[in-house]
Amino acid sequence: MSHTPAPLSAAAARRVFLLLTVTRWFPVGLVIGILTLIALQRGMSVAQLGVIFSAQGFVVLALELPTGGFADALGRRPVLVASAVVNLASWGLFLAAHTFWVFFAALALQGVFRALDSGPLEAWYVDTAHADDPTVPVEKALAAAGTALGVAIAAGALVSGGLIAWHPVSAVTAIELPAYVALALGVVHLVAIAVLMKEPRTHVDATGFRRAMRSAKEAPRTVADGIRLLGSSRVLLTLVLVEVFWSVGMIAFETFHPIRLAELVGGEDRAGAILGPVSAAAWGLFAAGSAAAGLSTRRIGVAWTAVAARVLQGVFIVVMGLMGGPVGLVTAFLITYTLHGFAGPAHATLLHRQATPTNRATVLSMNSMVAGGTFSLALLVLGPLAEQTSTALAIIVAGAFSILGAALYLPAVRQERALPEAAVEAQPVVA
Repeated sequence: MSHTPAPLSAAAARRVFLLLTVTRWFPVGLVIGILTLIALQRGMSVAQLGVIFSAQGFVVLALELPTGGFADALGRRPVLVASAVVNLASWGLFLAAHTFWVFFAALALQGVFRALDSGPLEAWYVDTAHADDPTVPVEKALAAAGTALGVAIAAGALVSGGLIAWHPVSAVTAIELPAYVALALGVVHLVAIAVLMKEPRTHVDATGFRRAMRSAKEAPRTVADGIRLLGSSRVLLTLVLVEVFWSVGMIAFETFHPIRLAELVGGEDRAGAILGPVSAAAWGLFAAGSAAAGLSTRRIGVAWTAVAARVLQGVFIVVMGLMGGPVGLVTAFLITYTLHGFAGPAHATLLHRQATPTNRATVLSMNSMVAGGTFSLALLVLGPLAEQTSTALAIIVAGAFSILGAALYLPAVRQERALPEAAVEAQPVVA
């Protein structure tokens, strides 16, 4: 069935795009770090946490490519509505969970949500704006959305810390309250999508579903094309393999940091109150690190900036594991997160240098798949390691391992040194 609501102007589409970006990401800020603490508080071990949170990554890995064309086949709005419904189901299940398998199912559903949610809102805005005005500079709205995302997460984290410290509702634990608020805001996000998004035509019918299935069947071919592409360029292959080491390091500061903080401050509720402002500060420092990367690349080159970022971030992850008090841990975490922002632009630039317009999406998909798959697999190893030894040792191991990834940037360093900048930019991989 087709629906033909009145089309939005480019300006109205921009407002809706930014508002939905905020309603999507503010709840994420509310629960940064505390989902791990809630599961711990309800009796899960660190090893079990590794398995539980790996479920999300494996589901995203399995579904991201097959579902990538659903929004084109069925319409952006129906897919976003479906993703928001799945998100609510995931939140409800998580908040009801007190056993391993219920937590596992909740995170698996969250993986379905992430796969469906990836891309349709941005695609809807670009299409809607261009339908009204083909000359509208959509990059300005996309940049504004990036800013809105960061501000929303930081604001959510601050509110979360305040709610935990205040603890006004005694019926739930202090760290559970922000999660319940996030669930309520998930309903707001769903309603906002249903009411505000206008799409000239949708195809939630037999034709649309057939197109969606045809798109899903293309996923194996996309993976095969990606593998052939990686095999055609040593520089591209090593760049993508950097994600193996980077993702292991991310486990230390994204998953184990809240656990270690709870150990050092004497409980999950105390750690949750600290995590709010710390997470907000981390997002600001992430942005500062990204800005500093531009200065570094102009002085020492893109490839050497990537090497420095990988080494320095790994070192400070190790420092996180060595810290015996909360102040030292948080300080090292904030430096690590700054370096996380510092590393991203250089790595992305090196990837784009190896791609052409015809294979760029495949290059980025392969990089994302390696990162997500490694993160989930490494959780299955580092979780039991932390359980059998200590969280601090697992952080140290993850950080030391991540440093090794710097060596995989050396082919890009040699390429950058051998050729002038213009020639490097003109050396894409041809599939």
